[in-house]
Amino acid sequence: MFSGVATALITPFNFKGVDFDAYGRLIEDQIANGIDALVVLGTTGEATTMTHEEKVETIKFAIKKINKRVPVIVGTGSNCTATAVQNSIEAEKLGADMLLVVTPYYNKCTEEGLIAHYSQIAQSVNVPIITYNVPGRTGVNMTAKTIKALANIPNIVAVKEASGNISQIASIIGAVRSSDFKVYSGDDGIILPVMSMGAQGLISVASNIIPKQMVDMVHAVQNGDMQLAQDLFFKYRGLMEVMFCETNPIPVKFACSKLGFGENLPRLPLTPISETGKIKVLDEMYNVGLIK
Repeated sequence: MFSGVATALITPFNFKGVDFDAYGRLIEDQIANGIDALVVLGTTGEATTMTHEEKVETIKFAIKKINKRVPVIVGTGSNCTATAVQNSIEAEKLGADMLLVVTPYYNKCTEEGLIAHYSQIAQSVNVPIITYNVPGRTGVNMTAKTIKALANIPNIVAVKEASGNISQIASIIGAVRSSDFKVYSGDDGIILPVMSMGAQGLISVASNIIPKQMVDMVHAVQNGDMQLAQDLFFKYRGLMEVMFCETNPIPVKFACSKLGFGENLPRLPLTPISETGKIKVLDEMYNVGLIK
């Protein structure tokens, strides 16, 4: 497991497929700036628009490039339980340290279905599993009751909580705080209040472009230096927020392209950032000194 900041990596594309040169540079920049873990094929990585072959090659490339320097978390979720099981088995065989498994989207299953879905995945692998709750994208919400039930499954060890609902997050942390089960914030913009309640860290979008700053902020909270954490949070709050001025990862992919990490090429049905969005992102990048 990790404590601190994991970056939900973008997947740089070019017109031929995955741009592995840019991906490698991004990974090296992340590790050089002290990131605690890296997420491959998450929501920000546009896994849902990648072919199976591209996913396998991306996992292989990332694991080889990272070379055990930080934990590798691979997104393996699906709205089909059998597919999620197969993805998870394959990622484990390829060397993933952990799996990030989003709730099954579109189907809108019941609590019973969620528990059965995750149970089958957990029984198929030995590596730790981080559940991922993002109801704004999936149409299904994992409550504190559901997460507490899943925490009883030995290799389900954490949740990435991206509901944005502070009250629900408090309920989740309260439900599992007597166990080793970890809660990670999935929202950059509420990391300070979530960590103040006991979350162990953050799975971040903004850390694609400001890894050191996000790491310094979260580590400051862990070290009890709230003044430093607050200073960093308010300095970069505008940049964190503008990463969601359009659907993630459209803004962060544009920002990464300005820093030399690939082209501004999200995959359909996502489209390149609008001109209005470009101005917003560039303004915030300029304000914090990322560009001149």
